[in-house]
Amino acid sequence: MEISTQCTLTYGTFDVLHYGHIRLLMKASALGLPVRIGLSTDEFNILKNKKAMLKYEARKEILLNIKNVVSVFPEETWDQKRNDILKYNAKYLIMGDDWESKFDHLSPLVEIRYFERTPYISSSEIREIRN
Repeated sequence: MEISTQCTLTYGTFDVLHYGHIRLLMKASALGLPVRIGLSTDEFNILKNKKAMLKYEARKEILLNIKNVVSVFPEETWDQKRNDILKYNAKYLIMGDDWESKFDHLSPLVEIRYFERTPYISSSEIREIRN
């Protein structure tokens, strides 16, 4: 049996991991390829005007313990996706539908799928409840 080196890529902060994140990763995994995650660094989150409750290393450790996630690498810029697609031989780029069409310019390199976000849950909402 030939082992495919292709993968599915997705990106995010993945702060306060919740069932919406898990559903996204399950859908990514269902495409039949290993899942690699570009995890927003703490510094990149600052540039995005976000502040994660958990530091990068803690978020990375959690993600690496999810079935079918084979690697987590730092997302440091908006523009790195093109290079990541080539570097990791990605077949799919998976994003939530709140990013619909934002990455269509990458479609010559990768098949892009925007999955519907899970309603009524987000890390932002969880942080608001906590405060």
